[in-house]
Amino acid sequence: MALSSREELSQTDIVVERHDGSRTPIRSQTRLISEGGAIACSVTLLCRHTAGGLDRLQQERLAAIVSTSDDIIIGKTLDGIVTSWNAAATRILGYAPEEMIGRSITRIIPPELMEEETYIISKLRSGEKVDHFDTERLSKDGRRVALSLTVSPLRDEFSNIVGASKIGRDITERRRAEDLQRRLFDELNHRVKNTLATVLALAKQSARRAVNPAQFAESFSGRVQALARVHDLLVRGEMVGSELASLVQAEVLVGAKADGRIEISGPPLILDPRTSGQIGLTLHELTTNAKKFGALSTATGQLLVEWKILPQQQELHFLWRESGAPAPVAGNPGFGMSLIRQTIESAGGTSELDFREDGLQYSIRLPLSHSLARKAGFDVGNESAGKWI
Repeated sequence: MALSSREELSQTDIVVERHDGSRTPIRSQTRLISEGGAIACSVTLLCRHTAGGLDRLQQERLAAIVSTSDDIIIGKTLDGIVTSWNAAATRILGYAPEEMIGRSITRIIPPELMEEETYIISKLRSGEKVDHFDTERLSKDGRRVALSLTVSPLRDEFSNIVGASKIGRDITERRRAEDLQRRLFDELNHRVKNTLATVLALAKQSARRAVNPAQFAESFSGRVQALARVHDLLVRGEMVGSELASLVQAEVLVGAKADGRIEISGPPLILDPRTSGQIGLTLHELTTNAKKFGALSTATGQLLVEWKILPQQQELHFLWRESGAPAPVAGNPGFGMSLIRQTIESAGGTSELDFREDGLQYSIRLPLSHSLARKAGFDVGNESAGKWI
């Protein structure tokens, strides 16, 4: 007896259900036997088959995708025991595969989010997929990492759910951008209201003190530009605050020649948005006065701007000292000096004006928030000074 053609050999994959309800994949191979040109009989061979539907090449490709993915890909059992851990999981969460495989997934779940795992397991047991949801996981160094998770059930060759595949995308930068945008909108709303109120007050006072429209336009425009420079620095600082050294340079060095006559010295310090605006206006008025009547109005005058932090008093001491300038004339202070005094007092500080023979000296004391310095990443107790010339 011989096969008359290849068509007489057929193969079919089926799933049979046992008496206990479990299912087993079976491969059925049927051979037709012919005799004298007619089918005489058939022989059917049934065997258990465990091929997962993927050939070796497909498996290698899948493994390569998992290992090189930028997303976290983790396998776990229904009991929460980690069975696989890819390179992205190590890069983002810090744990090596040998530190997590065989351990509970709860190791990376914050305590207050443990209910998420219970919810996920209940969904998986019913065969459901958990689509993208935003959450947080703990890295090895204790940082919280914002992730977008997708969880899918894993089945064995009998179609039984035996575990889960978790894919996590790091959304830390996206979350940071969203938080920043929200903070910027809130701060913008607050600052616009305050700025408009400040501009209105400046316009009224400038108009009241101006001798003619041209003088009003010059003084008012300069003060508004000073506020604009402060605003630019705050935007660069993500509306948290502005660095004092940058603020001094922006207001004092604008339009000045780099001829070594201006010295700026002091330790790093971040000022909150409100104090930044107050100091910005103060510096503008002092600079304008120095250019018109003081040290910066002559070729030989010099200006020293320095500050220091007194940690015990939690105070900022700021000094403006001109030398080589025409002898200042003491008298009733103009609007600029009155504005400085009112601005510093509104910030809870004090100021002292001294008319020396070779130039004006102005000292300011401002209360300094220790929490603000910590927030900015600086130590209030650090009195080491940098220098810009």
